[in-house]
Amino acid sequence: MTPTPVHTTASGSTSGRSTSGGLTSGGLTSGGLTSSEVATRVAENRTNAYVQGSSRSVWSILRANVLTLFNAIVAACFLVLIVVGRWQDALFGFSAVVNAVIGTVQEYRAKRALDRLAVLNAPSARVLRDGVEVEIAIGEVVMDDLLVLRAGDQVSADGRVLDARGLQLDESMLTGESDAVEKVAGAEVLSGSIVVGGEGRATVIRVGADSYANTIANEAKKFSLVTSELRSSINRVLKWISWVIGPLAVIVLNSQMIAQGGWGEAISSGRWKDAVVATIASVVAAVPLGLVLITSITFAVGAVKLSRQQVLVQELPAVEGLARVDIICLDKTGTLTQGDIVFDGAHPLGERAGWREVLGWYGVQNDANATARSLATEFTVAPDATPTGTVPFSSARKWSAVIFDESMWILGGPEMVFPADHPALPDHSALTHRAAELAATGRRTLVLAHGTPTDNETVPGDAVPVALLTFRENIRPDARETLDFFAEQGVAVRVISGDNPQTVAAIARDVGLDVPHGFDARELPDDQDALIRVLQQNIVFGRVTPEQKKRIVIALKSAGHTVAMTGDGVNDALAIKEADIGIAMNSGAAATKAVARLILLDSKFSHLPHVVAEGRQVIANIERVSMLFLTKTAYAAFLALVFGVLLLPFPFLPRQLSITDGLTIGIPAFFFALLPNKKRYVPGFLRRSLTFAIPAGAVVTVGLAVFARVAANLAIPEAEIRTGSTLILTIVGLWILVVLSRPVGPIKAAVIGAMMIGLVLVYAIPLVSDFLQLVDPTLPTAALVLVISATSIGLIEVVRFVHRRLTARDELRALQSLDAVQASTK
Repeated sequence: MTPTPVHTTASGSTSGRSTSGGLTSGGLTSGGLTSSEVATRVAENRTNAYVQGSSRSVWSILRANVLTLFNAIVAACFLVLIVVGRWQDALFGFSAVVNAVIGTVQEYRAKRALDRLAVLNAPSARVLRDGVEVEIAIGEVVMDDLLVLRAGDQVSADGRVLDARGLQLDESMLTGESDAVEKVAGAEVLSGSIVVGGEGRATVIRVGADSYANTIANEAKKFSLVTSELRSSINRVLKWISWVIGPLAVIVLNSQMIAQGGWGEAISSGRWKDAVVATIASVVAAVPLGLVLITSITFAVGAVKLSRQQVLVQELPAVEGLARVDIICLDKTGTLTQGDIVFDGAHPLGERAGWREVLGWYGVQNDANATARSLATEFTVAPDATPTGTVPFSSARKWSAVIFDESMWILGGPEMVFPADHPALPDHSALTHRAAELAATGRRTLVLAHGTPTDNETVPGDAVPVALLTFRENIRPDARETLDFFAEQGVAVRVISGDNPQTVAAIARDVGLDVPHGFDARELPDDQDALIRVLQQNIVFGRVTPEQKKRIVIALKSAGHTVAMTGDGVNDALAIKEADIGIAMNSGAAATKAVARLILLDSKFSHLPHVVAEGRQVIANIERVSMLFLTKTAYAAFLALVFGVLLLPFPFLPRQLSITDGLTIGIPAFFFALLPNKKRYVPGFLRRSLTFAIPAGAVVTVGLAVFARVAANLAIPEAEIRTGSTLILTIVGLWILVVLSRPVGPIKAAVIGAMMIGLVLVYAIPLVSDFLQLVDPTLPTAALVLVISATSIGLIEVVRFVHRRLTARDELRALQSLDAVQASTK
């Protein structure tokens, strides 16, 4: 991009300011770098261009979602069936494809968000080159460039101030400190901060990846997946299956070859294909294909529902995550408050004409900071006279002044304008006491005083207070309601901010938190155990640095908590990245939004209860349907083992298992996973699921083994044995569905009824029954099916009764333990 000169007037000024940066005194006369100096630095690659490295390659995402052991097993079985010409039995392959696509797309979206990570949003920078002020792209700023900074500018690179006049920067997005910071000659300015008052020039000292903002961004960009109990539990089951599926396959293949007349006979006759198909049926049945798919779909549907609530889910398992959170860390600015300074009120202390007009003058100055600008909403009339002198604001003296004729008006901190130990000033202890009372309410307090002008920028000896002025940050209207919700749900709260701890504590009290005082983070211990104790004993923390926010989150996680962190500034990015669930406001910094798991698109804190409710629905419903899928995994593994050891022909074709799974598990599970469910999260999802699935799977296995043995003894044909086995599995499977659906409401009853009708249609429609190789059962087979089914149903009821008793006891213990952990932080 070619630098674009700023249009100047004949006198060389730009919009009323000098081309030397707008500083007519007290500054340097440097005209900035020359064109040749810029070219040299560009050749040496000392520019602000920042090529962001990819957080995660597309290949690594594909590898993680496609090249898995789970997919390898499914793909191998699928290819074998295609090779032997039995494509009809390969329907199970589609669920693996859909699951891989969902996972890949979601992680690629997260990767793109991370790759767009950028703290600097300014489209251009203003610099002096060859004595001319030009605007250039921020990537074209080079080392030693002379930045020209004015109110409203975003600092594009780290620099050191050469000269300034009332230069004030908002560094809240970087440090969390909401007060504007005055910058004088020699002070550093950081990339990403905003000029809110005054003007100045700064020499660039760090560019590109070395700048402060990009250093934080690089650390925040480390890729990590959100912790998910559902996903980790399912992966654990898949890992267990991967260990046993090989030996089971060998056992089943051997038994099926023997059932076909032995290895030699099976190979020579070509019946080895039937043995291979039966083996694949047993192997695929043991893999919970549908559970992985239903979980991904449920997460995706939850994300879509939340998007309608203006909540963007950047990683699907985050829908589950917030339901498990037991402590939430909040940044004050942008979360509890809206981040803007609002004039609160004037408290007159004496009679002095013209003070309202003076405040009107303060509110409309071009270099006014945010606090002064807020005065313009209340004081709309300024003096007609032109000031004869001004004293710019200084962070050292904490006040500024304007002179009209023989009147000097001073605006600043009460304790700085009227220090208690100043020997030349009268006692103003009453003023100090009143100011302290107002400050204790969380409001920023300034005093307007009047006196005779001085020549040395000091407070006049005859100065008298005219009015106390209070300012406040706008509290979000939804903050209190949302915090009340978390209190009802047993979720502890910690407020961590870069602001004064007592100011933060006062705001916390305004939103309903019981906070007697705030803790100064500068006193936080280095020892981890000591830090945890401090975090347990205090709710509000002020003067917290970005690194300390990260340490706080890590300490809470090490103490056994599931931690959520909300914020909007760059200073929150590291903590949000480290938290189990990071939540960013859409009005916040790009870096913070990119590393967050959830983004509140309209920046409304009140959406969090909706996220919690959606997460609870996901967890509770997936736990319910997981019992269905894991029961199938259990009986499939048991069937493979039992039929392999007993050398019995495997009683199913893969296509028969596919239709059985669809009617008893897959289709109803899809509907059940999306039903409302407000059950509170309780740890131990996998243990509770297996407590039912394993004994229920054993019941199904024993029933089918008895049926197969008795049918073989009665010389019932193999096709009829498969038909009877499919009937038993479908009937018992539907009853398991009924048992796990209790209490059965209208929607559940409709789904279960539809599945029963589907069972009838499968056998009634010739085209379907022929495809599935189902035959009409004879009387002995039908009688045997009824007896085995009825017995299995009775045993399933016993299993469910025992399971409910055991899980109720375990859930009570888990909730007591969870409540104890939460109580330690309240």
